[in-house]
This record gives sequence, C-alpha cells and structure tokens, in this order.
Amino acid sequence: MMELDNVDIKLLRLLQEDASLSNKELSYHLNKSIAAVHERVKKLKANGYIKRTVAILDRVKVGIDLISFSQVFLKAHTAEVLNEFEKEVAKFPEVMECYQMAGSYDFMLRIATRDMEAYHQFLRYKLAVLPHVNTVQTYFVLSETKSETAYPI
Repeated sequence: MMELDNVDIKLLRLLQEDASLSNKELSYHLNKSIAAVHERVKKLKANGYIKRTVAILDRVKVGIDLISFSQVFLKAHTAEVLNEFEKEVAKFPEVMECYQMAGSYDFMLRIATRDMEAYHQFLRYKLAVLPHVNTVQTYFVLSETKSETAYPI
C-alpha cells in the first residue's frame, strides 16, 4: 500500500470534485509538471485509490423520479445465502448501492426507479422473488438535502 503525501491528497480532492480536469489543469492547481501529475494519477489508479472515473448525471433529467431505501431481511444467514443474495441483487440496474448491515436487518439497498409503478414491478418481479428473501421494508425519499460522492480526505 502506497503512502499518500499532501500532493496526492490534494490531487484526489481535486479529482473527486471534477474528474474531467486535464493533467494540465491539475498541474496548475498542484504546482507540479504535467508529467509528474500524469505519473501520480497513474500510480493512484494502479494502487486502487482511484477505482474508476464516471459522469454523475442529473437523475430527474434522465427520468429517475423515485429514490427509495429498502431494508431486506433474509430467511437464513449462512455465507452461501449471503453471497448468493449479493451476487443476484448486484445484477439489478435499479439497485444503486447494496450494503450488508449489522443490526435488525441484513441488507440496505438504495434503489432508483422512474416512478412508483416501476418500483412496484422491481419489488414484485425481481427483489421479492430472490431465494431466501423474507421481508422487504422500503422507505421513499421525499426530498434530497445533500448528496455527495466525494469522501472527506
């Protein structure tokens, strides 16, 4: 594992804010050469600090009007059952995030659908029919106050 210095941390902060910045623009902000910035980015990717580079879309403009969080309770908790659930739920494009949880339920899912009917179809024909799903409890988002993708480093 490489150790991050202050320049690496500043570089990661800049890229989290705007991954479309060119190496030239990054070099200006970091007071480093373009070649040095290029090598640092390459090294951060190779060491897994930068997993991927994406565009963050406006969900409403692309027709995603409903965000929900579903707590999933499974019937069994063996490693095989947990792994199977994770493998299957990861295939669903509606599932934006899946977390195994400690506490009173097994998994928390963030689900994005175009509307309530699309969520209903997802629940009825995809999520609820997975093996070992016992109960699904869903909460629907009324408004979004804050949504960040950048980690505080």
